Amino acid sequence: MLIRPLDMASDLNRVVEFYVDAPDYWEIAEGSRPGLEKAKEFFKDLPPDCDPKDARRLGLFLGERLSGIADLFFGFPEAGDAYIGLMMLGPWARNQGMGKSFLSQVEGLARAGEAKCLYLAVMTINSKGRAFWEREGFSATGLSGMSVVGDNQQELHRLVKSL
Repeated sequence: MLIRPLDMASDLNRVVEFYVDAPDYWEIAEGSRPGLEKAKEFFKDLPPDCDPKDARRLGLFLGERLSGIADLFFGFPEAGDAYIGLMMLGPWARNQGMGKSFLSQVEGLARAGEAKCLYLAVMTINSKGRAFWEREGFSATGLSGMSVVGDNQQELHRLVKSL
């Protein structure tokens, strides 16, 4: 297993292939299969008030195959915080302890960036994902909201972990 930074110029096609091979999250979250535009969004999207130069986009590789992606942002929801916008593994990489290792790397980057807390949002429908986050020390903040993409709506809950 190798975890390394991803960049749009050299890794866009890898992210597209990953999404083709692992569409389940997007099918649940947005009701459609991801493609090139969704892969581009991975490299471009930012939470409010986050500096693009501080964004980290990571790939977890098994051999040559991109098998997981994650992004990390600084300054959201408040200055001094870090935020995981997305962290997912392909079905072939799940339930093998790789998520824990991947998260450890992301947390290390957040600590190196002097974040005091690490936040994320999890969909109500993603009970397995929420169970993972809670096992790893995240807890509910009490904040929730709705994500609406087309006709698809998902309730989201913000979780936090002190670093």
